[in-house]
Amino acid sequence: MTLLQSDFEPFRPRFPWYGPDLQTLRNTIFRTPVDVKGGERLVLPLGDGTGDALAARLDRPPEGRGAGKPLAVVVHGLGGDERSTYMIRTTRHMLSLGYPVLRLSLRGAGPSRPLSGGHYHAGRSDDLAAALAGLPPGLTARGIVLIGYSLGGNLVLKFMGEGAHGHDVRGAASVSAPIDLAATSRRILEPRNKLYHLKILKTMKDETLAPGAALTEAERLAIEQARTVFEFDDGFVAPRNGYAGADDYYAHNAAIGFLDRIDRPTLVVHALNDPWIPTESYRTVDWGAYAHVSALLPRGGGHLGFHGRGSVTPWHDRAIGRFFAGVV
Repeated sequence: MTLLQSDFEPFRPRFPWYGPDLQTLRNTIFRTPVDVKGGERLVLPLGDGTGDALAARLDRPPEGRGAGKPLAVVVHGLGGDERSTYMIRTTRHMLSLGYPVLRLSLRGAGPSRPLSGGHYHAGRSDDLAAALAGLPPGLTARGIVLIGYSLGGNLVLKFMGEGAHGHDVRGAASVSAPIDLAATSRRILEPRNKLYHLKILKTMKDETLAPGAALTEAERLAIEQARTVFEFDDGFVAPRNGYAGADDYYAHNAAIGFLDRIDRPTLVVHALNDPWIPTESYRTVDWGAYAHVSALLPRGGGHLGFHGRGSVTPWHDRAIGRFFAGVV
């Protein structure tokens, strides 16, 4: 599909969040924003024989606003869950536009940990399909729009490239997705990302070793001994999910291999100065070759940042809202 960059306001960082790192770190520098009041807890069984289920939170727009809008389903990134800063901000914005919003916590993440012994990964799109299938029919009667962040963005794009698994998805968006998993794994190991890497690896270990995780002793040892994200993926994620190693896991699940199969409106938002994801992952893609995929690739914004002038609502949320208004 054709998307003109001029149809969207350009991204301009607001003071003092200049540069990729401050844009990226702002979400953690400040306290998590106050969540939306109320909300309904849903438990969505995955039906794969493991007994695992996902926790989800449903929030509805004010009475009388947004009649006829589809359900917005939001998927978090690595180390996140429904309570992450970007998840709350997106929920608030989509509610203001009249969308009911469902925030998923993926298998083993946050509120889903007590409900599941397993763990999510970048390509576990079957879990998303099962969660959507488990929703009350009335929630999805007007269709679904999907929003995925970082690793969750890769998952959403893969899901869309798989035909949305038969679900009535009207449109989708990804933000800061590592569409080339292997290149991103290499990028995070660069010296400039040393502190990021240490933090990410610790988060991955803490999450997978949390009480309730169903692990063999060999898996627990592989997690504890991993010195890099690649070693974590190679020693735990890949064998746990039937892949020969990290390279095999990356190759089978990277969203870049599914873009040409997406058959409904999808927006890709990514900052070319993202410190975690190499610019080449996005620059080398011929976005014009995909009939249903559009890309917004501003020069700035960091990773899940986009803290711009003119509004406390992140620029990517405003762009996604405008995109969905044109396709829903």
